[in-house]
Amino acid sequence: MGFALQVYHAACNGALYSRPFIESFEETPMLVAVLTYMGYGILTIFGYLRDFMREWKIEKCHIAREREEQKDFVPLYQDFENFYTRNLYMRIRDSWNRPICSAPGATFDLVERSSNDYNWTFEYTGRVVKDVINLGSYNYLGFAENTGACATAAGEVTVKFGVGMASTRQEMGNLDRHEELEKLVASFLGVESAMAFGMGFATNSMNIPALAGKGCLILSDELNHASLVLGARLSTSTIRVFKHNNMQSLEKLLRDAIVHGQPRTHQPWKKILILVEGIYSMEGSIIRLPEVIALKKKYKAYLYLDEAHSIGALGPYGRGVVDYFGLDSKDVDVMMGTFTKSFCAAGGYIAGRKDLIDYLRTHSHSAIYATSMSLPVVEQIITSMKCIMGKDGTTIGRSRIQRLAENTVYFRRRLREMGFIIYGNNDSPVVPMMLYMPAKIGAFGREMLKRNIGVVVVGFPATPIIESRARFCISAAHTKEIISNLIQLLCLKIITV
Repeated sequence: MGFALQVYHAACNGALYSRPFIESFEETPMLVAVLTYMGYGILTIFGYLRDFMREWKIEKCHIAREREEQKDFVPLYQDFENFYTRNLYMRIRDSWNRPICSAPGATFDLVERSSNDYNWTFEYTGRVVKDVINLGSYNYLGFAENTGACATAAGEVTVKFGVGMASTRQEMGNLDRHEELEKLVASFLGVESAMAFGMGFATNSMNIPALAGKGCLILSDELNHASLVLGARLSTSTIRVFKHNNMQSLEKLLRDAIVHGQPRTHQPWKKILILVEGIYSMEGSIIRLPEVIALKKKYKAYLYLDEAHSIGALGPYGRGVVDYFGLDSKDVDVMMGTFTKSFCAAGGYIAGRKDLIDYLRTHSHSAIYATSMSLPVVEQIITSMKCIMGKDGTTIGRSRIQRLAENTVYFRRRLREMGFIIYGNNDSPVVPMMLYMPAKIGAFGREMLKRNIGVVVVGFPATPIIESRARFCISAAHTKEIISNLIQLLCLKIITV
């Protein structure tokens, strides 16, 4: 078909890897790129035409705008910034924020809605779409259940302790269950100590400023999550960005930082902190961690690893990307992760040496000012983590980890055999399938829902303008039958569309 296939592998540093490391990213075909740009160009032209009609009151505009009597004030809304929302996003808005009314397991129930004004507003029809295959939730290990050990334990704790703590950990909100959770996390990861936070996003954005500041250098992967980007900016450190998962780019920045030091003064940096993720949720790629660790040791830098998507989802024991590569967790200076995905709860953690965690307990804004984690959430995490570790006396956790790995490999292999262009690592449960053209974003989401499949579709500005995609999230809760039926329905969709 004339596509240029780029495959990145570990051949140049094979000694660092104990297993094949293969990631595929196909360049956008020239014809597809041209047609995609043309599609956005046509949408933009019609958008300006519709804005002209709205200006002359020919067409009604439902979006928030400045009042005429306030036109001399500093604007709260920038019309140009809202252009995409008004004229492009609204056309496919029905593909997002769909309300569900059941536990987000392998399948879920969806509340049907319709719009009579081209997606500006929605009305509920009163109908519930049953048993929609769930390929959008980060339910990697299938713990998003309303029955079973986790739900039972959370329910019992709710009856005993209630839902909220109404205080911070440093005041009256520190319970024995919070401390048990932190000890369990440290044991699970194989580190000295750990600290839990009530919000995953804030775990990054509020802790990075406590670890780096003026006179420090942060080296950040270009595809890092917004929480990492915000945390780096709030730290007031100097930020330099390296190409995604490109070790040559990272090493060049490290070498230049050592040789040249700080701008103007050329004094050595107080600290060099490398920010990376375990699994990148838009690309489905896995960090080349053995090489990153080798570089950070070579240049005496520090490593901050965000395992939001990889903890529980990778490795023979579900301990994340460190476990996946068979590395020593002590080689990662700051281990961060969230409880929102594989554990199906809420919040996040920072783990590492005891002196690091003791420092964060007194310097992290998220630790000092945030309300304590809700006890039912804590119990959900404890119960699911013990299940993964086998401390519940069963092999349920281990079997779920194996099933997730098998489902991931099978689903990716079948998609490739069918000719779909997919991104990422063979072992990543996040599977982006390329759509490219803007018209396909809404069409694919709607056609999938007609076939009782719930998927996430993503386009610009969340992705490059010519790389719109559908993102499948595989779960251990998916049976082989569900995945096989899904693949058949994908074939039917492509044939009909």
